[in-house]
Amino acid sequence: MKQIFLLLRPDQWLKNMFVFAPVFFSGRFTDMQCLSVSFIIFMAYCMAASGIYCFNDIYDAESDRLHQKKKFRPIASGVVSKSAGYYLMAICLLISFLLITLYPWDVLKTRWILYAVVGFYVVMNIAYCVWLKQFAIIDVFLIAIGFVLRIVAGSVATGIELTHWLVLMTFLLALFLSIAKRRDDVVMFESTGKIMRKNVVRYNLDFMNQAIGVIASITMVCYIMYTVSPEVIERFHCPYVYTTSIFVLAGIIRYLQVTIVDVRSGSPTKVLIHDKFVQACVLGWVLSFVLIIYFSR
Repeated sequence: MKQIFLLLRPDQWLKNMFVFAPVFFSGRFTDMQCLSVSFIIFMAYCMAASGIYCFNDIYDAESDRLHQKKKFRPIASGVVSKSAGYYLMAICLLISFLLITLYPWDVLKTRWILYAVVGFYVVMNIAYCVWLKQFAIIDVFLIAIGFVLRIVAGSVATGIELTHWLVLMTFLLALFLSIAKRRDDVVMFESTGKIMRKNVVRYNLDFMNQAIGVIASITMVCYIMYTVSPEVIERFHCPYVYTTSIFVLAGIIRYLQVTIVDVRSGSPTKVLIHDKFVQACVLGWVLSFVLIIYFSR
């Protein structure tokens, strides 16, 4: 049972918290209707993601056995069979779409749009596992698009319109984390000579360091522009949104340190779970927005 649990990778479900972003930034996080709908989509994404992880581990079992960490995964280590992995994948995907099917949506077309969004996420990730992750640059962009699809699903489910700022910041942050994660593969390739995936030969440390620096800079500038935007200040009725920039800047710089100095950016989720500095930045940022959105009006 423990190995089945590990195969589902519940620690990665943190990524699906992005579905709550539209509700949180709209000031409706205390609306139980919106919150319950978002939770349904959160669970649907968790099941869909776990199904994809099962497929990924089945498809990458041979290459994972060459990886110093991934070789301990349930399927790569032989503890769980590939057939069991396929059964688990099917169950997860079935539960994901059943959650969307069984919820009594106020608007019928909402269900079909969610089918399309989550379905596209599943198809895109299967294509990514089988083929698209072998193409440098395309691979990290697809990961970032996956995060945008999460907030799109949260928006569709609740009927809350997405702002261009939320889409931009979600995409840029996900792209930054994806490049940092891919750098970890490049470090392993250059130190051991082992090719974990074909596209690693199209990257090198100089390129990855420059790419991370560029995306980090763009992300920070975009965030500052967001905080001083008149429309944002008017929406939140607060001229001090820019003060949240300190947490974003500190968090990005710390993540750069984790990536370049500590060389442990292979799993952004594990960094969030274990790094106290990053946790403090995220907590400070969330609390500051709680004050701005829910208590400053």
